[in-house]
Amino acid sequence: MTSAAGEAPLWQPQPERVEAAAVTRFQRWAAGRHGAPADGGYAALHRWSVEELDTFWQAVADWFDVRFSTPYEAVLGDRTMPGAQWFPGATLNYAEHALRTADDPLRADAPALLYVDETHTQIAVSWSELRRQVGSLAAELRALGVSPGDRVSGYLPNIPQAVVAFLATAAVGGVWTSCAPDFGARSVLDRFQQVEPVVLFTVDGYRYGGKEHDRTETVAELRGELPTLRAVVHIPLLGTDAPEGALEWSELTSSDTTPAFEPVPFEHPLWVLYSSGTTGLPKAIVQSQGGILLEHFKQLGLHCDLGPDDRFFWYTSTGWMMWNFLVSGLLTGTTVVLYDGSPGHPDVSAQWRVAEQTGATLFGTSAAYVMACRKAGVHPARDHDLSRVQCVATTGSPLPPDGFRWLHDEFGDSGADLWIASVSGGTDVCSCFAGAVPTLPVHIGELQAPCLGTDLRSWDPAGESLIGEVGELVVTAPMPSMPVRFWNDPDGSRYHDSYFDMYPGVWRHGDWITLTDRGSVIIHGRSDSTLNRQGVRMGSADIYEAVERLPEIRESLVIGLEEPDGGYWMPLFVHLAEGATLDDALRDSIKRAIRENLSPRHVPDEVIEVPGIPHTLTGKRIEVPVKRLLQGTALSKAVNPGSIDNLELLHFYEDLARKRR
Repeated sequence: MTSAAGEAPLWQPQPERVEAAAVTRFQRWAAGRHGAPADGGYAALHRWSVEELDTFWQAVADWFDVRFSTPYEAVLGDRTMPGAQWFPGATLNYAEHALRTADDPLRADAPALLYVDETHTQIAVSWSELRRQVGSLAAELRALGVSPGDRVSGYLPNIPQAVVAFLATAAVGGVWTSCAPDFGARSVLDRFQQVEPVVLFTVDGYRYGGKEHDRTETVAELRGELPTLRAVVHIPLLGTDAPEGALEWSELTSSDTTPAFEPVPFEHPLWVLYSSGTTGLPKAIVQSQGGILLEHFKQLGLHCDLGPDDRFFWYTSTGWMMWNFLVSGLLTGTTVVLYDGSPGHPDVSAQWRVAEQTGATLFGTSAAYVMACRKAGVHPARDHDLSRVQCVATTGSPLPPDGFRWLHDEFGDSGADLWIASVSGGTDVCSCFAGAVPTLPVHIGELQAPCLGTDLRSWDPAGESLIGEVGELVVTAPMPSMPVRFWNDPDGSRYHDSYFDMYPGVWRHGDWITLTDRGSVIIHGRSDSTLNRQGVRMGSADIYEAVERLPEIRESLVIGLEEPDGGYWMPLFVHLAEGATLDDALRDSIKRAIRENLSPRHVPDEVIEVPGIPHTLTGKRIEVPVKRLLQGTALSKAVNPGSIDNLELLHFYEDLARKRR
């Protein structure tokens, strides 16, 4: 999945772009104030950021003018993972920083939020109006008895009210957690019951794919199964009246109240995010106000190069960490674009249409969406005015080389100087380990570099560093946004076992990566579903990239099974495009694509047609649960049913396992 060593970059930033980039200005400033290297470009800055970790994060706090209500005693009190202690003694408030652009009289009336739905009606919320609503709601939360540490939950789509509710919660020191309204009641309860919220914000329904979806019965079930609730707040997205006993959103946000920001310790919980939870209950991941504040300032302000003149659009829902990441665009004074609707309604160009309408400068999406547009013959820069888009960023899965080429060619034909940023991180840190660097070239199939302050390595099973070879993605020094803990994990054992079991004291993320000799990064897929045949390891993403170039293949899923007799069975499951037939000719084409583009060792033993590929609710193919089913694990133990987009699809694999036995 990489370009040849001597191949020219797909994209090279112009000198004026490098000079204007915030990371360039930061390096120059940090050289004078904190001893950062003045020369050597990004590579030297990154090396300094991990070798002088304390100094780097102090520089980030200074550069972004982080307002500590009480000063810190040290930057890093304890480096031990898990359990690193960041900025002990300090107090601050995330929401205060997210809203401080409203204090600028020249910006107060500028849009903080631009909201678009499937009708493409656009609503702007100014900085001053956002601050007013947050101030009003925060006062009402206090009146309801919400105090620091109390959990506040949202069963909400990607609408301005969700942002207001989150910021008001953070302002009072509460702990935010959210699920998208397409989650069923059981999935929501599996999450919210763990954290016992005292307030629930809900909608009566949502619009998706041109249809209205009523959620009143689900909300009633949630209310009945969450006994800790003191209040339910009704947002009438579909125009229905509030159910009995619920509070009206409009009544809680009507006053003109200046927000009061509760100073909380640096490590105080900001929100709870959830892992995909393919087995057991979802992991309830707690991240801190201070840790997220610093990490997102760095990631959005330096790596994404966002500032007051930008408009930041990432297609997401409130059930995915990218929503939290998107809202943090407010920290840099950026206008945040919220889109509530289907990514493909009324057609596959929907996201490009939103980018055009809102004047997005950074457009974030999934690799799957890019590849779907390519297959559908979409021409985004020809058919839409995307002249303001400076960067297209992708995450969720590795962007295949064809995706890089397609984006480059489509925008290049319009004369655009498009920066393509494939990024990779995780819910676990609500940030990126590697990805966007505005001052570095882009090579096909590669992430530009590890992120600042992230001591990213590729390790073999013995813990030796690898260059140019596939290894485990590890992080050998703490990051501020690493979880402070998991909820309901009093002894920390579940947290430890999730990341620190293989390499004690070192974060193992569960991805296969390659660090190239030029400093770029290649992501190969999950290491716990890696294909290892005859000692040759390959990530599933490599297989998908090769197979799904074929027009007959809608989507695929590959599994490698170690068998009791020492054998290795590697089936490839394919979901065919409409009208396609899995005959011998297509099977030969699939095997040839893998043999010629990847490795003859990784040609599947069987190609099997399936009615569909199962995913988590955040759109990731569920390789490991399918692998467990094929190994004979019962469905109830192989997967959490509430975390899957279409549980019926799993019965196929369950039946196949039964037949193989």
